[in-house]
Amino acid sequence: MRIKIKNECFFILFISVVLLVLIVFNVSGTLPVALGLPFVLFFPGYSLIAALFPARGDIDGIERAALSFGLSIAVVPLLGLILNYTPWGIRLYPVLLTLLVFTILLSVITVYRRNKLSFEKRFVVDLNLEIVKWGSLSRLDKILSVVLVGSIIFAVGSLYYVATSPSVGEKFTEFYILGPGGKIEGYPWDMNAGEEKEVILGTVNHEYCPVSYTAEVRMNGYLKKRLGPFELNHEEKWEEPVSFSVNRPHENMEVEFLLFKNRESDPYRSLHLWVDVRE
Repeated sequence: MRIKIKNECFFILFISVVLLVLIVFNVSGTLPVALGLPFVLFFPGYSLIAALFPARGDIDGIERAALSFGLSIAVVPLLGLILNYTPWGIRLYPVLLTLLVFTILLSVITVYRRNKLSFEKRFVVDLNLEIVKWGSLSRLDKILSVVLVGSIIFAVGSLYYVATSPSVGEKFTEFYILGPGGKIEGYPWDMNAGEEKEVILGTVNHEYCPVSYTAEVRMNGYLKKRLGPFELNHEEKWEEPVSFSVNRPHENMEVEFLLFKNRESDPYRSLHLWVDVRE
Protein backbone atom coordinates (compact mmCIF):
# COMPACT_ATOMS: atom_id res chain seq x y z
CA MET A 1 0.00 0.00 0.00
CA ARG A 2 1.41 3.36 -1.05
CA ILE A 3 0.43 6.76 0.34
CA LYS A 4 1.53 9.84 -1.57
CA ILE A 5 1.13 13.40 -0.25
CA LYS A 6 2.26 16.16 -2.58
CA ASN A 7 2.25 18.97 -0.02
CA GLU A 8 2.34 17.76 3.56
CA CYS A 9 2.86 21.30 4.93
CA PHE A 10 -0.85 22.11 4.62
CA PHE A 11 -1.67 18.85 6.41
CA ILE A 12 0.68 19.82 9.27
CA LEU A 13 -0.81 23.32 9.51
CA PHE A 14 -4.34 21.91 9.47
CA ILE A 15 -3.58 19.61 12.43
CA SER A 16 -1.87 22.48 14.26
CA VAL A 17 -4.87 24.79 13.84
CA VAL A 18 -7.29 22.05 14.95
CA LEU A 19 -5.18 21.52 18.07
CA LEU A 20 -5.21 25.26 18.76
CA VAL A 21 -9.01 25.34 18.51
CA LEU A 22 -9.37 22.34 20.83
CA ILE A 23 -7.13 23.94 23.47
CA VAL A 24 -8.82 27.34 23.22
CA PHE A 25 -12.23 25.73 23.77
CA ASN A 26 -10.78 23.56 26.58
CA VAL A 27 -11.67 20.26 24.94
CA SER A 28 -10.39 17.31 26.95
CA GLY A 29 -9.86 13.68 26.01
CA THR A 30 -7.50 11.67 23.84
CA LEU A 31 -7.82 13.80 20.70
CA PRO A 32 -5.90 16.86 22.00
CA VAL A 33 -3.20 14.53 23.34
CA ALA A 34 -3.01 12.61 20.04
CA LEU A 35 -2.63 15.86 18.09
CA GLY A 36 -0.38 17.52 20.67
CA LEU A 37 2.31 14.82 20.61
CA PRO A 38 3.27 15.29 16.93
CA PHE A 39 2.75 19.05 17.27
CA VAL A 40 5.51 19.20 19.90
CA LEU A 41 7.69 16.19 19.08
CA PHE A 42 7.64 16.08 15.29
CA PHE A 43 6.24 19.10 13.45
CA PRO A 44 8.86 21.71 14.49
CA GLY A 45 11.79 19.52 13.49
CA TYR A 46 10.09 18.28 10.34
CA SER A 47 9.30 21.83 9.20
CA LEU A 48 12.94 22.80 9.73
CA ILE A 49 14.20 19.77 7.80
CA ALA A 50 11.69 20.41 5.00
CA ALA A 51 12.89 24.00 4.67
CA LEU A 52 16.56 22.96 4.65
CA PHE A 53 16.11 20.03 2.25
CA PRO A 54 13.30 20.80 -0.20
CA ALA A 55 14.53 18.46 -2.96
CA ARG A 56 13.57 14.83 -3.35
CA GLY A 57 17.06 13.35 -3.20
CA ASP A 58 18.62 15.47 -0.46
CA ILE A 59 18.05 12.90 2.31
CA ASP A 60 16.02 9.69 2.43
CA GLY A 61 12.83 9.11 4.40
CA ILE A 62 14.37 7.46 7.46
CA GLU A 63 16.94 10.23 7.84
CA ARG A 64 14.23 12.86 7.43
CA ALA A 65 12.02 11.24 10.10
CA ALA A 66 14.88 10.68 12.56
CA LEU A 67 16.19 14.22 12.18
CA SER A 68 12.65 15.59 12.56
CA PHE A 69 12.24 13.98 15.98
CA GLY A 70 15.76 14.88 17.04
CA LEU A 71 15.51 18.52 15.99
CA SER A 72 12.08 18.89 17.57
CA ILE A 73 13.51 17.76 20.90
CA ALA A 74 16.27 20.35 20.44
CA VAL A 75 14.19 23.23 19.04
CA VAL A 76 11.24 23.17 21.46
CA PRO A 77 13.36 23.70 24.63
CA LEU A 78 15.31 26.42 22.82
CA LEU A 79 12.09 28.27 21.96
CA GLY A 80 10.96 27.81 25.57
CA LEU A 81 14.23 29.31 26.80
CA ILE A 82 13.70 32.33 24.56
CA LEU A 83 10.11 32.69 25.82
CA ASN A 84 11.36 32.62 29.40
CA TYR A 85 13.10 35.97 28.81
CA THR A 86 10.00 37.62 27.36
CA PRO A 87 7.08 39.21 29.24
CA TRP A 88 4.84 36.27 28.26
CA GLY A 89 6.94 33.58 29.96
CA ILE A 90 6.62 29.82 29.56
CA ARG A 91 2.85 29.40 29.63
CA LEU A 92 0.44 27.32 27.58
CA TYR A 93 -0.74 29.89 25.06
CA PRO A 94 2.64 31.59 24.46
CA VAL A 95 4.28 28.19 23.89
CA LEU A 96 1.44 27.04 21.65
CA LEU A 97 1.48 30.21 19.54
CA THR A 98 5.29 30.24 19.33
CA LEU A 99 5.41 26.68 18.01
CA LEU A 100 2.57 27.45 15.60
CA VAL A 101 4.28 30.59 14.24
CA PHE A 102 7.59 28.70 13.98
CA THR A 103 5.92 25.90 12.01
CA ILE A 104 4.03 28.32 9.75
CA LEU A 105 7.14 30.36 8.89
CA LEU A 106 9.18 27.28 8.03
CA SER A 107 6.28 25.85 6.03
CA VAL A 108 6.12 29.04 3.98
CA ILE A 109 9.87 28.81 3.36
CA THR A 110 9.48 25.16 2.40
CA VAL A 111 6.74 25.87 -0.14
CA TYR A 112 8.74 28.77 -1.58
CA ARG A 113 11.90 26.71 -2.00
CA ARG A 114 10.06 23.73 -3.47
CA ASN A 115 8.26 25.91 -5.99
CA LYS A 116 11.63 27.03 -7.31
CA LEU A 117 12.43 23.42 -8.20
CA SER A 118 11.03 21.43 -11.07
CA PHE A 119 8.12 19.14 -10.20
CA GLU A 120 10.27 16.04 -10.60
CA LYS A 121 12.84 17.29 -8.07
CA ARG A 122 10.41 18.41 -5.38
CA PHE A 123 10.19 16.27 -2.28
CA VAL A 124 6.85 14.52 -1.75
CA VAL A 125 5.82 12.18 1.02
CA ASP A 126 5.72 8.72 -0.53
CA LEU A 127 5.00 6.01 2.02
CA ASN A 128 5.26 2.39 1.01
CA LEU A 129 3.48 0.50 3.78
CA GLU A 130 5.23 -2.84 3.67
CA ILE A 131 7.45 -4.75 6.03
CA VAL A 132 11.11 -3.87 5.45
CA LYS A 133 13.65 -6.55 6.27
CA TRP A 134 16.26 -5.43 8.78
CA GLY A 135 19.06 -7.05 6.79
CA SER A 136 18.20 -5.07 3.67
CA LEU A 137 18.83 -1.73 5.37
CA SER A 138 22.17 0.02 5.11
CA ARG A 139 24.28 0.58 8.22
CA LEU A 140 23.34 4.27 8.31
CA ASP A 141 19.63 3.44 8.01
CA LYS A 142 19.92 0.93 10.84
CA ILE A 143 21.58 3.53 13.10
CA LEU A 144 18.98 6.15 12.23
CA SER A 145 16.15 3.67 12.81
CA VAL A 146 17.47 2.89 16.28
CA VAL A 147 17.87 6.63 17.00
CA LEU A 148 14.34 7.28 15.73
CA VAL A 149 12.75 4.59 17.90
CA GLY A 150 14.84 5.66 20.90
CA SER A 151 13.85 9.32 20.44
CA ILE A 152 10.17 8.42 20.28
CA ILE A 153 10.38 6.26 23.41
CA PHE A 154 12.37 8.93 25.26
CA ALA A 155 9.99 11.73 24.25
CA VAL A 156 6.81 9.82 25.10
CA GLY A 157 8.33 8.62 28.38
CA SER A 158 9.37 12.16 29.29
CA LEU A 159 5.89 13.52 28.59
CA TYR A 160 4.33 10.74 30.64
CA TYR A 161 6.66 11.46 33.56
CA VAL A 162 5.95 15.20 33.44
CA ALA A 163 2.21 14.60 33.22
CA THR A 164 2.08 12.09 36.09
CA SER A 165 4.75 13.64 38.32
CA PRO A 166 4.32 17.42 38.25
CA SER A 167 7.28 19.25 39.72
CA VAL A 168 6.90 21.04 43.03
CA GLY A 169 7.13 24.77 42.60
CA GLU A 170 8.24 27.39 45.08
CA LYS A 171 6.79 26.92 48.56
CA PHE A 172 5.31 30.05 50.10
CA THR A 173 2.24 31.47 51.85
CA GLU A 174 0.20 34.45 50.71
CA PHE A 175 -0.64 36.91 53.48
CA TYR A 176 -2.59 40.02 52.56
CA ILE A 177 -4.92 42.79 53.77
CA LEU A 178 -8.04 43.92 51.91
CA GLY A 179 -10.30 46.87 52.61
CA PRO A 180 -13.77 46.36 54.10
CA GLY A 181 -15.19 45.90 50.59
CA GLY A 182 -12.86 43.01 49.82
CA LYS A 183 -10.71 45.08 47.45
CA ILE A 184 -7.23 46.58 47.54
CA GLU A 185 -8.67 49.94 48.59
CA GLY A 186 -10.52 51.63 51.42
CA TYR A 187 -7.91 50.98 54.08
CA PRO A 188 -8.45 52.90 57.37
CA TRP A 189 -5.77 55.60 57.39
CA ASP A 190 -7.44 57.74 60.10
CA MET A 191 -10.02 57.10 62.82
CA ASN A 192 -11.47 58.61 65.97
CA ALA A 193 -10.51 57.44 69.45
CA GLY A 194 -12.82 54.61 70.49
CA GLU A 195 -13.98 54.07 66.91
CA GLU A 196 -13.76 50.56 65.50
CA LYS A 197 -12.25 49.97 62.05
CA GLU A 198 -12.23 46.78 60.03
CA VAL A 199 -10.07 45.13 57.38
CA ILE A 200 -10.10 41.66 55.82
CA LEU A 201 -7.11 39.48 56.59
CA GLY A 202 -6.33 36.71 54.10
CA THR A 203 -4.00 33.72 53.85
CA VAL A 204 -3.43 31.22 51.02
CA ASN A 205 -1.35 28.08 51.49
CA HIS A 206 1.11 27.32 48.66
CA GLU A 207 3.35 25.12 50.83
CA TYR A 208 2.40 21.79 49.16
CA CYS A 209 1.39 20.39 52.57
CA PRO A 210 -1.10 21.17 55.36
CA VAL A 211 0.03 24.05 57.57
CA SER A 212 -1.30 25.37 60.88
CA TYR A 213 -1.40 29.18 61.06
CA THR A 214 -1.98 31.74 63.80
CA ALA A 215 -2.54 35.45 63.15
CA GLU A 216 -2.05 38.34 65.56
CA VAL A 217 -3.00 42.02 65.51
CA ARG A 218 -0.67 44.35 67.38
CA MET A 219 -0.85 48.10 67.84
CA ASN A 220 2.39 49.88 68.72
CA GLY A 221 3.79 46.51 69.73
CA TYR A 222 0.91 45.55 72.07
CA LEU A 223 -1.11 42.43 71.31
CA LYS A 224 -4.76 43.34 70.61
CA LYS A 225 -6.16 40.18 69.01
CA ARG A 226 -5.16 36.61 68.17
CA LEU A 227 -6.83 34.52 65.45
CA GLY A 228 -6.46 30.77 65.18
CA PRO A 229 -4.87 28.41 65.09
CA PHE A 230 -6.43 27.40 61.76
CA GLU A 231 -5.14 24.73 59.37
CA LEU A 232 -5.06 25.10 55.59
CA ASN A 233 -4.35 22.45 52.99
CA HIS A 234 -2.33 23.18 49.87
CA GLU A 235 -4.04 25.90 47.77
CA GLU A 236 -6.69 26.43 50.46
CA LYS A 237 -7.62 30.03 51.30
CA TRP A 238 -8.70 31.67 54.57
CA GLU A 239 -10.21 35.17 54.87
CA GLU A 240 -11.76 36.79 57.91
CA PRO A 241 -12.80 40.34 58.88
CA VAL A 242 -10.61 41.77 61.63
CA SER A 243 -11.59 44.83 63.65
CA PHE A 244 -9.46 47.03 65.86
CA SER A 245 -9.91 50.22 67.89
CA VAL A 246 -7.84 52.67 69.98
CA ASN A 247 -9.03 54.56 73.06
CA ARG A 248 -6.46 57.39 72.94
CA PRO A 249 -5.38 59.79 70.21
CA HIS A 250 -2.17 58.86 68.49
CA GLU A 251 -0.39 60.12 65.40
CA ASN A 252 0.92 57.60 62.88
CA MET A 253 0.13 54.54 65.00
CA GLU A 254 1.44 51.24 63.64
CA VAL A 255 -1.14 48.49 63.25
CA GLU A 256 0.79 45.28 62.71
CA PHE A 257 -0.61 42.00 61.37
CA LEU A 258 1.59 38.97 62.01
CA LEU A 259 1.28 35.44 60.66
CA PHE A 260 2.84 32.49 62.48
CA LYS A 261 3.32 29.05 60.90
CA ASN A 262 3.13 25.74 62.78
CA ARG A 263 3.19 27.47 66.19
CA GLU A 264 6.63 28.95 65.60
CA SER A 265 7.66 31.82 67.87
CA ASP A 266 8.97 34.07 65.10
CA PRO A 267 6.53 35.63 62.61
CA TYR A 268 6.47 34.00 59.18
CA ARG A 269 4.86 37.01 57.45
CA SER A 270 4.06 40.55 58.58
CA LEU A 271 1.94 43.42 57.27
CA HIS A 272 1.59 47.00 58.51
CA LEU A 273 -0.87 49.90 58.45
CA TRP A 274 -0.20 53.36 59.84
CA VAL A 275 -3.27 55.09 61.26
CA ASP A 276 -3.82 58.59 62.66
CA VAL A 277 -6.14 58.48 65.71
CA ARG A 278 -8.00 61.72 66.51
CA GLU A 279 -9.91 62.69 69.65
